[in-house]
Amino acid sequence: MNMGLPAKDSQMSEDILHIMNILRYQIFAPAGTMSTFQQDTRDSHASGVVVGSTCSTHGSYQIVHMCDFRHLPAFCSYFRSCCTCTVYIRYQSLKSITAVQIHIVICFREKFCHNRISNPVTERPVWISRENSVQVFSILIGKTHGTVLESCSVHQADHYDISCDLLRIQLICKLHEDSEGLTEVQKKAVEHKYDEYIKSKNESAKFAYEMNLASSKAYGEWLAAKKAADFSLYRNSMATLIDFTRRSIDLRDEKKPTYYDSLLDDYEKGNDHVQLDAFFGALKERIVPLMKRIVAEGKPIREDFLTRSCPIPEQEAFSKYLLRIEGLRESALVLMTTEHPFTTNFGANDVRVTTHYFEDNFISNIFSTLHEGGHALFMQNEPQEFYANHAANAMSNAMHETISRFYENLIGRSEAFIHFVYPKLLEISGNLSDVSERELYEAVNIARPSLIRTEADELTYSLHILIRYELEKAFINGDITVDKIPALWNAKYKEYLGIDVPNDANGCLQDVHWTGMFGYFPSYALGNAYGVQILRTMQKDFDVFAAVERGELSKVADWLREYVFSCASVMDPDEWIRHITGESLNPDYYLSYLEEKYSKLYELK
Repeated sequence: MNMGLPAKDSQMSEDILHIMNILRYQIFAPAGTMSTFQQDTRDSHASGVVVGSTCSTHGSYQIVHMCDFRHLPAFCSYFRSCCTCTVYIRYQSLKSITAVQIHIVICFREKFCHNRISNPVTERPVWISRENSVQVFSILIGKTHGTVLESCSVHQADHYDISCDLLRIQLICKLHEDSEGLTEVQKKAVEHKYDEYIKSKNESAKFAYEMNLASSKAYGEWLAAKKAADFSLYRNSMATLIDFTRRSIDLRDEKKPTYYDSLLDDYEKGNDHVQLDAFFGALKERIVPLMKRIVAEGKPIREDFLTRSCPIPEQEAFSKYLLRIEGLRESALVLMTTEHPFTTNFGANDVRVTTHYFEDNFISNIFSTLHEGGHALFMQNEPQEFYANHAANAMSNAMHETISRFYENLIGRSEAFIHFVYPKLLEISGNLSDVSERELYEAVNIARPSLIRTEADELTYSLHILIRYELEKAFINGDITVDKIPALWNAKYKEYLGIDVPNDANGCLQDVHWTGMFGYFPSYALGNAYGVQILRTMQKDFDVFAAVERGELSKVADWLREYVFSCASVMDPDEWIRHITGESLNPDYYLSYLEEKYSKLYELK
């Protein structure tokens, strides 16, 4: 197959092309550059570039395979010396491709190429131009067969010209206004794209590009500041990002009551500070006193065995076992390791789970695997119609976190699950013979104030989110200046968790989210609360923990598949939780669950 590859790589195996079975972008960069890039972006939240990407080396080139067009600018911005890269766009099995995807390939060709596309109906070539793009576009919707493969060279600054391309905008608006012939799922996919458009339609390509560069610069300076444990090294970049964020919101036609409300709506559609103030207010009122009681009155819990050595090969085998009993299809799954565990997918039949093994902390891997397995289960079990029409993976972050934390905490840390896996753990660890099942259960549920959010226990985790919510709401809305963040952060950790923050690296610089993802943090806490509410509803249909105790987690997965996965990407968060449970989010279920569990665990009177 002639791909138009660089001459030096003409011998490249066609197997490389078949890595991507629906839509992929392949970016050619000088060999060796990706190792540095991945080192600097190893946190999955960093820029979204590494997540959803794979990399392979062929001759003097490294090929980065990406599934999201938006990743391209960040990649190119990062490599200042690689301002020109080659992008290959591949569509395979076009009968499943919809309007939402086709506009991208049309815009690429329109701006950079003079290539042709085959009309799948007539099998005659059709030259892409502004005059006939809409015609070709309509032909391709759900009706195509065959393969299209094109290439083009793209300069980094031009990516934004593509995203703001008039033709693209016209196509999205046309479909949104006249959706006749589209299914409900296709309409929802178009709606997602239209919502993105109306929020950014007043931004110039220059503004979008400059905002991205500011984010790229901020990430590098955050890394340096964290290494030096000095917030002052990041202060100016963060202030610049906040300014860009506000200016971007100011450009929107639809105004929310506050800047922060706009960001909350971006991540969790329909959410605002009024709802979250009530949620976090109740959390603060009930969980902060509970944590203080545990510290003052709680019984001691044995934990010395948690740091005993467990060989990594045994941990790896156990991780595969956990993913299997969660209900994941092994034929559509890959398990690998990374510095910061994450899960991504290239469709329902290609899901990538990562974890991190510590020889002296085998418990960490267990719950990391269960967590990421929850994400993977979501990805594998959305309806095929969602994937065929590229409506899949459109759920909010809180909706996705609901399932990952459901398996990590509500299932994984339950007495029933510990009972089931206890014999297996005795086998793999080799040195837990003096540890009872009850001692293991208590140890994996220890509640202890800690500095680091990602290492927090089930009880205190949402207090970490509370602190971040209160701070970012204040600095985004202009109630505090950036200079106040370190001192306020430290004060809140002392007030809510009773601990002193030793330095900025373990304090306000510990998370990457404030390099551009303002408004993201509440999603984590909402996911915890949604999960308890869903569990409460599931228990009405069958005895969940009796099934878990027998290792019958397939019953849990089947229920989630029917009631949760089947509608997530085509519903807003409130519509989704009401569909599942019959009511909007009720934080009382979550807070009562924590109070009951931890009062019993620590034998509080």
